[in-house]
Amino acid sequence: MSAVEGTNYFFRKAARIMDVGTPIETLLATPLREVKVQVSIEMDSGEIRTFLGYRIQHDNSRGPMKGGLRYHPMLDQDECSSLASLMTWKTAVVNVPYGGAKGGIACDPSQLSLKELERLTRKYVDQVQDVIGPTRDIPAPDVNTNPQVMAWIMDQYSRYHGHSPAVVTGKPLELYGSKGREAATGRGLLYVCREILRDLGLPVKGTRFALQGFGNVGSHTAQLLWEDGGIVVAVADVLGGVRNPQGLDIPSLFEHVKRTGTVTGFAGGSPCSNDDVLTADCEVLIPAALGHVLTRENAPAVRARLIIEGANGPTQPEADEIFEKRGIFVVPDVLASAGGVTVSYFEWVQNLQHLSWEEERVNAELEKTMKEAYERVAQVARSRKVSMRTAAYILAIGRVGKATVLRGI
Repeated sequence: MSAVEGTNYFFRKAARIMDVGTPIETLLATPLREVKVQVSIEMDSGEIRTFLGYRIQHDNSRGPMKGGLRYHPMLDQDECSSLASLMTWKTAVVNVPYGGAKGGIACDPSQLSLKELERLTRKYVDQVQDVIGPTRDIPAPDVNTNPQVMAWIMDQYSRYHGHSPAVVTGKPLELYGSKGREAATGRGLLYVCREILRDLGLPVKGTRFALQGFGNVGSHTAQLLWEDGGIVVAVADVLGGVRNPQGLDIPSLFEHVKRTGTVTGFAGGSPCSNDDVLTADCEVLIPAALGHVLTRENAPAVRARLIIEGANGPTQPEADEIFEKRGIFVVPDVLASAGGVTVSYFEWVQNLQHLSWEEERVNAELEKTMKEAYERVAQVARSRKVSMRTAAYILAIGRVGKATVLRGI
């Protein structure tokens, strides 16, 4: 099953429970626009190389489209289309006035110099500047992109359209970024985690967590859980993992990662694989890396009581069905990982109003938004007697569908 087929599986499951009908189902599932561009640059060696870039714009019924920009060698149009759809439902679940988009460049940033990366980014903007913008489509950081990449995008877009800080979010603070944005996805996940654990009668303190992924989302989540008294028993990154049944010392692990660039080799635990982390003995599993890591093959071996999805699309449909049958509670990505886009919305609002909020306000507004979204999804799950994932899609489809009809088809 392809990435977009997996996303549409969850969408169609909810849409058919709602009985929206085939025409509306097709309308809501079909992307508004799919852009594929050639991005050719001169390398430091003088060689000319051509990369493929994408920007998939899924839906704009509730506002400008919003979604990350990732640089990854395996990126393709199918993956972008899947992620753009997820952004439509994610923004609707937390009720921020956006639609969904996603894009990026099929490249390996680790094989590019900083100057090559800048040239590639600016040339990509040259190709898509007419379809993005503060009131059209607002990119943000994603896999292998960061505030520096967003700064280049803002600058290059502004060369065409005048000073436009609101064209991207996740920018450096010195270039109109928002305080609290860097940790926002992890912090939003923490707020959802607190709510679901409370409903299950478990405190964060003393609960065991395993995290696959130690990038922006995983690292901030681990730090925040550790500060709340959670016991992080296993973590992994792209190079491997480390585990300690008594709990990893997260501040010491951070220092190790700063020195070495990876969690592997950390003296405070024993080596393990990414798969070991997914099947670790814990109460809560948090997949916070790339998608499609929980499959029909490894789902039967998952020992966690609760899965909170920090990554986009980490659970394949077959695995999701296995978790439902096994009674493993899953908090879906369209809710759990929505903290990033929520604070991106706050950044966009600040840019448009030429204001700067203090971090305390950002975090307070984020907590309010995530709690309200969780309660609304949980309410739908109870009333409809469906999983949290299906409930989240029902909520999102209702909001997007109503906006689409009210605006006129």
